[in-house]
Amino acid sequence: MCAHPLAAPPWTVPMLCQTCGDATSPSFNECQNCYTPLGQPAVTPGLETHAVRGIGLAASIAVGVAAAFYLLSALAPVAGLVLARQAERDGDSDVLFGAMLFEVAVSLPFVVAYLTAAVLVIIWTWRARKNIDAFPGALPVLGQGWAIAGWLVPFANFVVPARVVANIARDSLWRRSTPTLVAVWWAAWLVFSVGERLFSRKNDLEYAQLPETAVDPEDFQAYVDYYQGALGRNVIPAIACVVAAASFIVLIRKISAAQHDRIARATPAWPYAPGTPVPAGFAPGMPAPAGATGATGTFAPPQPVAAPAPQASADTPPASPQVPPVAGGTIGA
Repeated sequence: MCAHPLAAPPWTVPMLCQTCGDATSPSFNECQNCYTPLGQPAVTPGLETHAVRGIGLAASIAVGVAAAFYLLSALAPVAGLVLARQAERDGDSDVLFGAMLFEVAVSLPFVVAYLTAAVLVIIWTWRARKNIDAFPGALPVLGQGWAIAGWLVPFANFVVPARVVANIARDSLWRRSTPTLVAVWWAAWLVFSVGERLFSRKNDLEYAQLPETAVDPEDFQAYVDYYQGALGRNVIPAIACVVAAASFIVLIRKISAAQHDRIARATPAWPYAPGTPVPAGFAPGMPAPAGATGATGTFAPPQPVAAPAPQASADTPPASPQVPPVAGGTIGA
């Protein structure tokens, strides 16, 4: 049979990228949208991948809760300032003890939330870093172990986590350069972590110099001045904490969604045997794997499988033969 005169030659039909679905060109060795090498699947077969959407959601919530508790802790001097002025008016030093208890009470939940967020973020970072090893076209910079050690090793934790997350973001979000959000997150995180330690130490030193028991107006005024100074010092790390938490939550959600979609794109909905249609988990128009059928050679939705015809039981008597109708009579007469 002759080909249709208007049909395009097979070499002119563009091949679709198996990662993003964009049309590719033989002029380039990789997809110009997601940088997957031509002909490569979205995920390298045989390499292990990990789910990141659930742990990413948990890490995002924990980071947000930790940031909220830190803001409450940073604003604790407001309550101390109010109580110190009340103690000055009433001449009651016991009120100052209540201010100290309030500050301790709001600091403890922050410590718990911070440690929880740290554990979840480390787990998420390791899983996301592990996944990019299975992404054709990815360019890993540091080994998988640094996704954990980078947060824990002193001095290295000022640089390594940013490099790991930047690498994950580039290879997950299809970027050749590091997204600006990574730089915003890490700069804010450094300001928060360094500023919080320095100002906390400054607050502790000043609090140690306060009189243990306030007696005269000068003693009460010393407490008022301390809480005013502590509140002013807490402003910078508080703002940095909000920026770092918000930007990191956005990064986690974007990277988790991108990796989840890529892994799901390469995972069939159920196993299929050679000669059966490809499951619907694949994108339409993508080249079908070996053994898949279809008129166009592309992924197609599964077809319903007809149930086998019921078999007659050995104990069932054979049906009586039908008698052809006789002219002027009825069937079987």
